[in-house]
Amino acid sequence: MAKIYLDALLPREDFDFNENLNGSKKKESFSISDLRESDFFYSTLRKPDFQRETNEWGSDKICELVKSFLNEELIPAVILWQSKGGNIFVIDGSHRVSSLIAWINDDYGDGQITKMAFDGLIPDEQIELAKKTRKLIEKEIGAYADYALGLKHPEKVRPEIAQKARRLGSIAVQLQWVEGDAASAEASFFKINQHASKIDPTELKLIQSRKLAGGIASRAIIKAGKGHQYWNKFTDENIMEIVSLSKEVNELLFLPKMTTPIKTLDLPIGGKGYSNQSALLIFEFVNLVNKVGTKAVPEDYDGALTVEYLKCCRKIVRLINANHISSLGLHPAVYFYSKTGKHKTASFFAVTDFLIELDNKKALTKFTKIRDAFEDMLIEYDFLIQQIVRQYRGASPAMHHIKSFYENLMKQLSTNSKDKVAAIKAVMAVDNFKFLKLNEEDENVTASRFSDETKSSAFIIEALDNALRCKICGARIHANSISIDHKIRKEDGGKGNLANAQLTHPYCNSGVKN
Repeated sequence: MAKIYLDALLPREDFDFNENLNGSKKKESFSISDLRESDFFYSTLRKPDFQRETNEWGSDKICELVKSFLNEELIPAVILWQSKGGNIFVIDGSHRVSSLIAWINDDYGDGQITKMAFDGLIPDEQIELAKKTRKLIEKEIGAYADYALGLKHPEKVRPEIAQKARRLGSIAVQLQWVEGDAASAEASFFKINQHASKIDPTELKLIQSRKLAGGIASRAIIKAGKGHQYWNKFTDENIMEIVSLSKEVNELLFLPKMTTPIKTLDLPIGGKGYSNQSALLIFEFVNLVNKVGTKAVPEDYDGALTVEYLKCCRKIVRLINANHISSLGLHPAVYFYSKTGKHKTASFFAVTDFLIELDNKKALTKFTKIRDAFEDMLIEYDFLIQQIVRQYRGASPAMHHIKSFYENLMKQLSTNSKDKVAAIKAVMAVDNFKFLKLNEEDENVTASRFSDETKSSAFIIEALDNALRCKICGARIHANSISIDHKIRKEDGGKGNLANAQLTHPYCNSGVKN
């Protein structure tokens, strides 16, 4: 079930406040009217800036929560903490609260509140999921507007809506309050969230690095510079750069948009951009290219370090696949997707690290010379990469071993690129890869209909066989990274006519030929 994006319905804010303590008595519950956009209580509700995004629930779960509320069934108490300045932070229960806010304000990730948070630019996938959620809610429960209408004109709505509308004002959700300072509230959050739905280790690192350049850069890329601005305390100049850079990196990673089954080779190098997994992929990518973990990283106070991190990310993404003169234009279907159309996270990280090292060693041209054979072998023996992932049980643990596989393969092909079978057997003879097997596992298929994976495989295999190739290195060309090269250089008298034009990778045109 696809997850619905409700994150904008509770604004984010930092816990660090210095205002005088608000000594007013705290509410013991909230009612439906408290969550209207114009209400005072809703206006003070916040999420801590380190809290996970509110996008873990699907349409069914949101519908079920609202239905339980209307049926006066037990809903677990929402846990809150009030800052010294009077803002009320949701420590536990953000999905419950956000689901009710979504229903009351008709915003399932595409309404007025969300549009304001995203400056009106909402991903198409998010809009489509919001429409499906709204349709389900209206069918199963009825829109909040119908209940409001039912109070004054019961004859104009369904009888069950008119009946429930009269009781709506007396239904409440219980509240519990965390006492103490911001440190107490933060400790309560982590304690609760580690016991209930345990936080993924990478996600926990993202939360804990929220004031560091890596965490801020990651969050900026995730939302393409939109949504909550974790960088709003930086200098104006750095804010503008962060927004611009993060938008560019996001587009280079996640455009063109991916749909399944796959019927085009114009695939994004980062997989689907609208998913929880993409957030973790970005965070790991930012840390990888900036060598986070190998050095102490100070808190970023003015945004200069975040800008530096984002520029480094842009440099590497451009190197992988872009219309920049430095780009190798690696074909996503060759490097980052299996034959069944699944994005290979481990390969994405391994290729990134592999290219960074080649670039540092000034060995990109050396790689280009064997690139066509290298890619043919990645396609033919893609199942070996899956064996490495299984052997080391996950993308992150397998990454360095896949990189080593690439390095050994390049070494063998540099010695003799004509005998591919001998090259792959030589790699498999290395101690770290003796577990690899050349026989592919047969698919155990019993269904008579083609699955999306089978459809994707049929297309990808044939399309890669017939893909455009670079006239300099012979490797496949992707739509995002095409350069038109003069066969005879302009300096040597070459003309700008069709007969003198050829398709190449940007790097082959600028870095190899010249």
